[in-house]
Amino acid sequence: MTSSAHKLGELKIRLREVSDLNSAGAVLYWDQATYMPPGGAEARGRQVALMARIAQEKFIDPAVGKLLDDLQPLAESLPYDSDDASLIRVTRREYEKAVRIPPDFLALFSEHSSAGYQAWTEARPANNFKKTIPFLEKTLDLSRRLADFFPGYEHIADPLINFADYGMKTTTIRKIFSALSGRLVPLVQAITAQDPRDDSCLKQFFPEKEQLAFGEMVIKRFGFDFSRGRQDKTHHPFETRFSSGDVRIATRIQENDFGDGFFSTTHESGHALYEQGVDPALEGTPLAQGTSAALHESQSRTWENIVSRGRPFWEYFYPELQKTFPDQLGSVSLDTFYRAINRVSRSLIRTDADEVTYSLHVIIRFELELKMLEGALEVKDLPEAWNTAYLENLGIAPSKDSEGCMQDVHWFGGQIGGEFQGYALGNILSAQFYEEALKARPEIPLEISGGKFDALHGWLRENIYRHGSKFTAPELIERVTGKGMDIGPYIRYLRTKYGGLYRLP
Repeated sequence: MTSSAHKLGELKIRLREVSDLNSAGAVLYWDQATYMPPGGAEARGRQVALMARIAQEKFIDPAVGKLLDDLQPLAESLPYDSDDASLIRVTRREYEKAVRIPPDFLALFSEHSSAGYQAWTEARPANNFKKTIPFLEKTLDLSRRLADFFPGYEHIADPLINFADYGMKTTTIRKIFSALSGRLVPLVQAITAQDPRDDSCLKQFFPEKEQLAFGEMVIKRFGFDFSRGRQDKTHHPFETRFSSGDVRIATRIQENDFGDGFFSTTHESGHALYEQGVDPALEGTPLAQGTSAALHESQSRTWENIVSRGRPFWEYFYPELQKTFPDQLGSVSLDTFYRAINRVSRSLIRTDADEVTYSLHVIIRFELELKMLEGALEVKDLPEAWNTAYLENLGIAPSKDSEGCMQDVHWFGGQIGGEFQGYALGNILSAQFYEEALKARPEIPLEISGGKFDALHGWLRENIYRHGSKFTAPELIERVTGKGMDIGPYIRYLRTKYGGLYRLP
């Protein structure tokens, strides 16, 4: 065995240990978000923090840096897209970020995030924003301190954005969002000027057991492998990966709203399909995961919206849904149901928002977290600022904080900054990638109308999923589409679909 091969093997062993520690921490978080009794919150915070600190210490060990230095000539001698060159390159990038963050600080932030999440699960149902203020203030302080480990930034949010969407900056995202909102606002105005579509067929009693079974049947048809994954219930839907053989999703069911649970399930299945589709050869390394928040979100939005809110999908699955809920939907036509699931309205809840208004919800959150980081907005004033932003941008304001600034878990169980931009960027990319998929596999819509997804899933797995994080998001977008991120396909998709539904000129 050559010296380079030996050192590469040693690097992989060290990285697998870090991966296993992070996965163990993810199991602890999954349990907290699904089955853990509230009394376990304090201890769970310590446990999660301990795992985060140990994983960080092992990753930033100087021996890892020495291995990366020694392996740099090997990386330069190999093709850029080879697994080994990519592993050395991406690990170097992540290592150089990680060594700036003290393990004790990471443990402190992890423990605080666990406590903040638990406080949110108790405060949101009680509509008690005041209870969360101390947690959010500490989160804001910790988020600023985290950014300051990366001096030289243009905007304090840039390092935080960089964690989720490598290479993106505040100025770049603001430019994209300005162009996007400039196209969306007139479309929203044109649609909401009409009488709203009737969605009462979705607001009947749909038993939880049958909802879960129908959703699981659908995502199994998508390609979600239940021998390597499972679905559970939670307060706020999410997907998590423990290994290539254990990818889990958690959904939320409301028995008086079919759309909430079903589209949460299809959304999270998109994340899971991405993770299950990563090349198993990358397991145990920093490459064995999706490459960015925006790329990940593009997949959840593809399967939630482009596929499972599309007419071809329901031409096959609506008769199955009627058989599952004959009393509720037996006399409801496909046209009525299709209009109901694609109803556009000025709504309050991001996760329930329609495709046309959804990105505006994200842009509001993005600007609010920038103001908090800049010091222009204090946590105690967040509800008022939130309500004002919603009134100005969507023409509607919440009557209670549980439907306003408390609705999303991100700031309560994570950091403030870099938490939301990926959702809107993912919308843009979902349509951009889908256009490319149709060029390569024009039979995709016909297959979907027959309840088959092999062509679409196969194209996504070959062009996106299998690469994991070998490439940055800009690199992968260029490889797949031949150009950079482009809002054009997304706007065309929305105008074509909703122009037909709402008879727009």
